[in-house]
Amino acid sequence: MSDYILTAVTFRGKITEEYLISLGLNERQIRAIEYVKKQGKIKNNEYQKLNNVSKRTATNDLRELVEKNILKYMGKGKRDLRYVMK
Repeated sequence: MSDYILTAVTFRGKITEEYLISLGLNERQIRAIEYVKKQGKIKNNEYQKLNNVSKRTATNDLRELVEKNILKYMGKGKRDLRYVMK
């Protein structure tokens, strides 16, 4: 139970780079989290430009961030789809 409380506190508080590394995120994903913290959202094409990666890599990385409950999907349809902090 104490692990759950620690995770909840960490997640609701400041999300540190060390915490993100402990989740197994790569440098691109950590860079994207920092971007979202500053900009409020990120789209797939922004992720591609930020990390100089293909659409497929961006999609896979972002999907993993959603699966790990760090980001969530917002918007309707592909053109409006963006990712925000959960």
